[in-house]
Amino acid sequence: MNMLLFFTLGLFVHFVFFVSIFDIYFTSPLVHGMTPQFTPLPPPAKRLVLFVADGLRADALYELDENGNSRAPFLRNIIMYEGSWGISHTRVPTESRPGHVALIAGFYEDVSAVAKGWKENPVEFDSLFNESKYTWSWGSPDILPMFAKGASGDHVYTYSYDAKTEDFGANDATKLDTWVFDNVKDFFDTARNNQSLFSKINEEKIVFFLHLLGIDTNGHAHRPSSRDYKDNIKKVDDGVKEIVSMFKHFYGNDGKTTFIFTSDHGMTDWGFHGAGHPSETLTPLVTWGAGIKYAQKVSAQQFDDAFLKEWRLENWKRQDINQADIAPLMASLIGVPFPLNSVGILPVDYLNNTDLFKAESMFTNAVQILEQFKVKMTQKKEVTLPFLFTPFKLLSDSKQLNILRKARSYIKQGKFDEAVSLCKELIHLALEGLSYYHTYDRFFLGINVVAGFVGWTSYASLLIIKSHSNLTRGLTVKKSSHLLPYGFLAAGLLVALFLLIQACPWTYYVYCLLPVPIWYAVLREFQVVQDLVASLLTFPLSHFVGYLLVFTVGIEVLVLSFFYRYMLTAGLIVFAGWPFLTKLWTQAKITSLSWTVFSLLLAVFPLMPVVGRTPDISLVMGAGLLVLLLSLFAVPSLIKRKGSLAKEELLVHLLQILSTVLSMYVVYSTNSSLLRKQGLPLMNQILSWAVLASSLVVPLLSSPALFQRLFSILLSLMSTYLLLSTGYEALFPLVLSCLMFVWIHMEQETLQQSGISCKKKLASIQFSYTMDITQFRQLYLDDIRRAFFLVFFLVTAFFGTGNIASINSFELASVYCFLTVFSPFMMGALMMWKILIPFVLVMCAFEAVQLTTQLSSKSLFLIVLVISDIMALHFFFLVKDYGSWLDIGTSISHYVIVMSMTIFLVFLNGLAQVLTTKKLRLRGCSMYADILHESISFIVLFTVGTMGLSWSAVLRSALSLELGSHC
Repeated sequence: MNMLLFFTLGLFVHFVFFVSIFDIYFTSPLVHGMTPQFTPLPPPAKRLVLFVADGLRADALYELDENGNSRAPFLRNIIMYEGSWGISHTRVPTESRPGHVALIAGFYEDVSAVAKGWKENPVEFDSLFNESKYTWSWGSPDILPMFAKGASGDHVYTYSYDAKTEDFGANDATKLDTWVFDNVKDFFDTARNNQSLFSKINEEKIVFFLHLLGIDTNGHAHRPSSRDYKDNIKKVDDGVKEIVSMFKHFYGNDGKTTFIFTSDHGMTDWGFHGAGHPSETLTPLVTWGAGIKYAQKVSAQQFDDAFLKEWRLENWKRQDINQADIAPLMASLIGVPFPLNSVGILPVDYLNNTDLFKAESMFTNAVQILEQFKVKMTQKKEVTLPFLFTPFKLLSDSKQLNILRKARSYIKQGKFDEAVSLCKELIHLALEGLSYYHTYDRFFLGINVVAGFVGWTSYASLLIIKSHSNLTRGLTVKKSSHLLPYGFLAAGLLVALFLLIQACPWTYYVYCLLPVPIWYAVLREFQVVQDLVASLLTFPLSHFVGYLLVFTVGIEVLVLSFFYRYMLTAGLIVFAGWPFLTKLWTQAKITSLSWTVFSLLLAVFPLMPVVGRTPDISLVMGAGLLVLLLSLFAVPSLIKRKGSLAKEELLVHLLQILSTVLSMYVVYSTNSSLLRKQGLPLMNQILSWAVLASSLVVPLLSSPALFQRLFSILLSLMSTYLLLSTGYEALFPLVLSCLMFVWIHMEQETLQQSGISCKKKLASIQFSYTMDITQFRQLYLDDIRRAFFLVFFLVTAFFGTGNIASINSFELASVYCFLTVFSPFMMGALMMWKILIPFVLVMCAFEAVQLTTQLSSKSLFLIVLVISDIMALHFFFLVKDYGSWLDIGTSISHYVIVMSMTIFLVFLNGLAQVLTTKKLRLRGCSMYADILHESISFIVLFTVGTMGLSWSAVLRSALSLELGSHC
């Protein structure tokens, strides 16, 4: 098969397998067509004020400071005397968008919406704001439009500041909160002189939403342990106190206002959020005002955690709820219909009302969720053949009616507690049924994806054996039966007809029909399978079992490393002993010793805490000095060489030294500026982007000689990596690259040991885009080990300094040299490039391994794809939809990572080929090279001087700079 065609098909197949996880696990839970439900009793409140302190952890609000005082005295006074409090448990992803959707709409993140948009509402859903008579909201432009767009009528009004105000490097992020408080006050001052507005804000069923982003911004910039974060909580508490006082004064203290204070998510100690750590999922909830129970003193509580005693709130009743439960609570308080898509359960213990009101509200809640269940069941029943449809047995039509009748009967009889209990039972059954129908096709789709997976892996393996090995050489090849294509064609038509009858989405056709041609291609190679079995029968059984066992253990170590990073350390320690298990130690002692040393050095990184926990800019500067030291070692040899090409090489090398110096200066200067709260200097920002842009171009100007080109790639990418580093991870690509250089030497040694002659010495090998196909050889068993090494090093590149399965293990401070204004996609792209830089270094080294071992990129790459696919299939079976949300999210992340790695291998293999084989020429550079040749020292020192940074300052920053917890 043509190589381009094969990789195109392979890319398509893996893309389908990758997308399948979103159809199986990441489909929208939303349904439409339900009837609005509301409680037929007068509500306790006319208006509701919702404060959301973005990024506020529960412990940060409730705990006392070092002097025994509360950081939020007003809210603590509410807890002790006026209202009810507890913890709101969020779900992953702990981000602002899904958090606010849960709070205001009552359902957890519609994951299908993540790919459609970030700042606006890309899917239709009902919310408290939409059901209200009027809603006024103030705050971030990233959140407010989400609930205004798509709202029926023109009754949701938003007031946002400029997005550029969300600057993590700003002098004072609390201005984001004071802006909100000041604008609310101005709004009510205006209303006194505006009859139309005055009339609106005196209506019933209205909502005021204050989104306070300052705490989140300070948490990202300075971490939750910082004085900035804690002082911001005090500032918010003061602002809330002023707003409450203003509301009481404006409305004449009529007792018809309900106040709710909470947060969308928490934050880790290192200033990030997105995963399921308790510091991210435990958020505060304080409620008071109309319809809310007063503070209740208790002698004992049901919670067994240590928080209550630590917060000194053990004598005030704590009531924990799920974040989505806040939406029905707010709807009940102001008497609007429950949001149609809400899955929240009304926390009746928060209500200060009659038992009749509580029972009626819970009944409304049950009917509202049951409506979703009915619509979901009807939709699934309509697109499923009657004899294949299996209804949710725990909630049949008759059981629904019985529970509703019984609950209504209890309410009429005054048995309100029994009615509430029965409604909760109905809600839990309806939610279970919703999940059942939401995942109805999961098993069917999973079987088809697994069939395609196994088929593709089998076909790739057969292709390796057939085209790149000696196992089937000389064996006869028989033509396949003519009935085979017709049989698979008939099977494909039957599958398509089955899907057509059930009106399945078009993606189902892809998942179900893709295995048909894949398995046809496999069965066409049946003769190869027979020949392989015949060849293996001549192979010693003990050797075969041994190789199979080692391969299986290796795959399992790779899989386990996704859960336990220290497994990479164990693997690298085994790698360190590899030369001593073979004859390599006796043949190449220096190379073997270097391999052992760098393997052990690299093994240290997975044992370190993930990036973000102990930032230390001195380590970044130290890594930069090591890069400069290595660069300067190469300068004398370049100066001694003669000719225009040598001068051009010198110029390129000097540019890379200059780039490293600039990176160190920018890191040092930016860090100092942010510590002084002067923001990101514009010149630093320009230099950072210039270094990033040049990092992929400058290596193309260097010599195509193997080690010179690889060293040039390292220098360029390290300049960018330094700008994206905050601590010890700056050393990681340097150690990894050193091990890669030794790996290339080791592979040539093993090639000689196996009896295969090496036509060229490493020093004379050059990268070339057009390779001589006669140099390529057939595959041997040792090539499987080479492919496994590549996959292991790629996984090490992923998990060596962080847990890529949890994005919160990386910190925003790593992009502050490029931008500090909040931009999720740009910041995410920069962090992704930081993750991919070690990946690129490994792939470039792999290109050199292929070249030095005389292997075609296709053959060795096929083995890598097979290993990756086996891992991906492993993770596909480990994906779960039960247990904690952290477990569910992590299991899906692992599968997505492995599939992404397989797909990215195709692209990054192409990028590595460009970086290693392409050569650009500088025209007319000889004159400049001559000048630089004579005054290289002067130019370097002059450049450093113009930037205001002396070598002594660099050394001081690298050796003695103490920055505490700041980046």
